[in-house]
Parts: sequence; C-alpha cells; structure tokens
Amino acid sequence: MAEQTPTRQRMTAAERREQLLDVTRDLVVEQGFGAVSMEAVARRAGITRPVVYGHFPELGALLDAMLERESSRALGQLAEVLPTTEGGDGSLRERLGQAMEAYLLAVEASPVTWRLALMPPDGAPELLRARIEEGRAAVVAVLAEVVRTAGISDGLSSPDPELTGRMLSAASDEASRLLLTDPERYPVSRLMEHTHWLLAQLLP
Repeated sequence: MAEQTPTRQRMTAAERREQLLDVTRDLVVEQGFGAVSMEAVARRAGITRPVVYGHFPELGALLDAMLERESSRALGQLAEVLPTTEGGDGSLRERLGQAMEAYLLAVEASPVTWRLALMPPDGAPELLRARIEEGRAAVVAVLAEVVRTAGISDGLSSPDPELTGRMLSAASDEASRLLLTDPERYPVSRLMEHTHWLLAQLLP
C-alpha cells in the first residue's frame, strides 16, 4: 500500500499575517531595512507576492505593522518587570535587582524583538525611533518615582531622582546589549553578579 502523504494544514488569515510580520522582522534584524521588499518577504515565507499584498497593501504598511507589534511587545514586557511605586517587598536595592534580572531574562527569551528595540539597524524609520524614545521616557519616569518614594522610606533619597532613573535605565540597556551581542561572554549570571555589586555601592 502506498504511503499517504500528510496534507499541509492551511494557515488562517491571522496566522499568515503573524508569519509575514515574523519574516519581515527577521529580515530587518539580519540585513537591515534596505533589504526588505514584498518580494523578499514572499520568498522567505515560501509564498507568492499576491498573498503578501492580500494582507498588506504596500511595504510601508507591512513595516509599520511589524514595528508596532514589536515595540508593543517590548513595552509590555517592560511594564511587567519594572518595580512599582506602590510599595513592594524588599529594600530599594533588592527591588531594583529583581527588576534588572527580570528584564535580562525577558531579553534573553525574545532576542530578536529586543535586538530591534535596543540596536535598531541603519535606516530605521522614525516610527521605531519614536517608540523607542517613548518607551525609554516611560521607564525613566517609573524608575525616578521608585527611587524617590522608596529612597525616602529607606533613608536613601537621591539628590536627583530623574537623573538616577536615567543612569539606571542606561546601565540596564547596556547590560542587555552585551547579552544580545555576546551571550557566552556576558550571560545573565555574570551581568547580575555585577548588578548586585553595583547596587551595593550605590545603595549601601
């Protein structure tokens, strides 16, 4: 008896759209925005250009949708790991350390998304840069308020909470870039060991 060939299950419209966004994101991260075209996306996805056009009328719409999705994912992950201003368990140093570890683990789990957010390729459109700045401003605002409120309760008030928030945000982003570019040399464990040391110097 001849062996039956399993039939390939057809993607739903929602699944196909997500596939096209994934392909577009991967092409941007690997080759830059200049390498992305409707033809390149179709070829990578193993489909024809009309299928791509059936979901996105033109390249700009495809790129905008991809950037919107990835920036929303990154901002959503950040919102989950940032310390809150409404109390919390542990000292300010402990809470900042916990937030840093959660951030690094999120970056490690979704490296392509975070590579796009933290190391945007040349030719990145204004939409991406605007969302990155929007996210950074939100993070700095939360960190500044946490430093201000928790610092008071811990007796460690910063002379400039906003500047402290900016410095903490910058250090977190740099640690994440090291993890993305050379995870063997800069694993989460090494980055966290230094984070705990650094926080101990800042918040004795």
